[in-house]
Amino acid sequence: MNALPATTEQIYPILYSFRRCPYAMRARMAIAVAGLSVVLREIELSNKPEAMQAISPKGTVPVLLLPNGDVIEQSLEIMQWALAQHDPQNWLEPSPQDAQRLIEWNDGAFKHYLDRYKYADRYPEQTPADYRQQGEVFLAELETRLQRHKFLCGDTFSLADAATLPFIRQFAAVDNAWFESSPYPALQQWLDTFLRSNLFAAVMRKYPPWKVDDPLVLFGNEAGLVSF
Repeated sequence: MNALPATTEQIYPILYSFRRCPYAMRARMAIAVAGLSVVLREIELSNKPEAMQAISPKGTVPVLLLPNGDVIEQSLEIMQWALAQHDPQNWLEPSPQDAQRLIEWNDGAFKHYLDRYKYADRYPEQTPADYRQQGEVFLAELETRLQRHKFLCGDTFSLADAATLPFIRQFAAVDNAWFESSPYPALQQWLDTFLRSNLFAAVMRKYPPWKVDDPLVLFGNEAGLVSF
């Protein structure tokens, strides 16, 4: 954790984040790999800070406040903002249209069934196994791709991998024993490699919830940490 003088906050973007949120996780991944630095404000979902809600009434993370006052409220837009400034590992290069299709599937239909699988007691219309089976359509697509290449859009880690991995991590964690015995060996290896990477360790560091007048915490500047 880097504690900074209060005046430093004015020259850095401010990122409101929540450690376990997959959307916030992928935003932090792009910021770290781009080698940028932001002031990190870890929030509590049950006690969202007024400063965040004042700039982003939607009340969800991540939210990025730029020094010029602009606000970026969507995780994918934060990723693209970071990588547009510096993309040392060429995350934006491999098959951008193909990557976009995968990310839309991940953020749409797959996230829909992930939520119902994870919180099946809130959605009694179907069983957890039913929701899992519907989510497996996406897993099967990823498995097919990973059988052909090391990563989702080819032989290099890209935006598609970074944007989907936090959600696959959540899906696997619902029933880890099932996932480990599931017929997706390439997907299992892909996820395990990510979970063992320096990049994952960097973006999953624990920070205390932010409070007004706390010392500033600088996050990022981790270019080159991803290693597969």
